[in-house]
Amino acid sequence: MSIAINKNKCVGCGRCMDVCPGSLIKLDGENRAFIKYPKDCWGCTSCIKECRSYAIGFFLGADMGGTGSIVHTEDEGDILKWVVDMPDGSKMVMEIDRNESNKY
Repeated sequence: MSIAINKNKCVGCGRCMDVCPGSLIKLDGENRAFIKYPKDCWGCTSCIKECRSYAIGFFLGADMGGTGSIVHTEDEGDILKWVVDMPDGSKMVMEIDRNESNKY
């Protein structure tokens, strides 16, 4: 499991770096996030949920959306959207209402 960081979208806030349990994400000389060894990523997705500029994507395995699919989150108030970009260009969106997610 691994993440991909789009430096062009990164705003250098460091939130991803702060939540990474493996301390794998760093800021470069231009104050942009990067991960030197993506293969060491634990797959926890904490960084994805913290990235407000949608600069971090998570590669999904074949069992979770197909080879080449990448997921990122988009925050809209109480709604957290998990957006899956499929290799064929299509998108799948899952919306989670934070007020309902831990109800049971």
